[in-house]
Amino acid sequence: MRETSRSRGRAGYAHRVPEFPVRYRSAETDSSRWYGFAFRDGDIVISTRSRTGTTWMQMICALLVFQTPDLPAPLAELSPWLDWLITPREQVWARLEAQRHRRIIKTHTPLDGIPIDQRATYIVIGRHPLDIAVSLYHQAGNLDHGRIRQLAGQSEPGQSEPGQSEPGQSESGQPGSATAQQPPQLPLREWLLEWIESDDDAREQLDSLPGVMCHLADAWARRREPNVLLVHYNDLSADLEGEMRRLAGLLAITVPEQAWPVLVQAATFEHMRARAARLVPDPAGVIRDQQAFFRRGTPGSGGELLTSAELARYHERAALLASPALLGWLHSADIGSPAPSQARQLLAT
Repeated sequence: MRETSRSRGRAGYAHRVPEFPVRYRSAETDSSRWYGFAFRDGDIVISTRSRTGTTWMQMICALLVFQTPDLPAPLAELSPWLDWLITPREQVWARLEAQRHRRIIKTHTPLDGIPIDQRATYIVIGRHPLDIAVSLYHQAGNLDHGRIRQLAGQSEPGQSEPGQSEPGQSESGQPGSATAQQPPQLPLREWLLEWIESDDDAREQLDSLPGVMCHLADAWARRREPNVLLVHYNDLSADLEGEMRRLAGLLAITVPEQAWPVLVQAATFEHMRARAARLVPDPAGVIRDQQAFFRRGTPGSGGELLTSAELARYHERAALLASPALLGWLHSADIGSPAPSQARQLLAT
C-alpha cells in the first residue's frame, strides 16, 4: 500500500490525515475529477463506501433541503456522482453549476482523495463491514455487467491484457470491489469468508475489507473537524427521525415541526423501494431490478452467516486494520446493541 504522507500506527491502521489528496482510480471512477471543482457555501458532500447507505443519505439530505417528498427531479440528477467516469466531467460540473438549491454531491472516494473545502460539509456513513460485504454480494448479482463493460470501455471476460486481473478482483483473484466484477460464483458464506481474509491493496480495492477500513479510518481521524459528520447506518435504522433531526441541526437546516412526519416517512426503505424508478442511482441503466436495489436495509445480515469462531477471526482481521476507538463505534451493535444516543457518544472518544 502506498504511504503518501499518511503515517501508520503499530497495528497498521491509519491515524493521521494526509496533507495532499490521494488520487483514486478504477475502471469506473477517477477522483481527479474533483480537482478544480468550484465549491459553494453550504455544499453537502456524501463520501461513502459502496452499499453503506449512500442513496439513503442522499434522500435524507434531499428531503431536508427541499422539505417535500415530491422531489423536483430524479435523485441521481439532484445529487450526481461526481467521480463516476460514465458521465463526462463537464456534464456533471455543468449540472451542479446550474443548481440554485443547496447542492448534494455523491462520491465513493475517501476524504483523503477529494478537496476539503471549509464551505462544504462532508458526511461519511459507517456500517458493519460484514453487512457491507453481504450487500455487495447481492448487488453484484443485480448488475448488468455487460452494460458496465460497454460503458467503461472494458473488454469482455477472458480478454484482459496479460498481467491484468478482471475488474473487481485483485491480481491474486481474491474478492475485492464488487462494483464491476462478475457475479460472485461462490455461495455467499464461502465468498464472505474469503472477503474477510482478502489482503487487497486498500487503495486499489476500495470495497475490500482493507479498503472499507481505510476509508473509515481517514474519516474517523477527521471526526472532530467542524465540517465532517459521521453517521452510523445502525442509528439510521434504529432511530430514523432522531438521526434526521440531528442532521438537520448539524447542517443548519430549519424544518417546520409539522413537516417532520411526512419527511421521515419518505425516507423509510419501504417508501423508497416503492419509488425506486426515481430514487435508484441508475442513469446509465446498469441495474437489472431497481426495487431489489433496496434489498433489506436492516443490520446483522453478515454476522448471521458465521459461526462464533468465524466471527472471532473477522474481529482479529479488523483489529489489524483499524483503531480500537473506530472499531468500538463501527461494531457498536455487537456490544449489547446500544441505543442510538449511546452509539453517538462513541464519536466523542
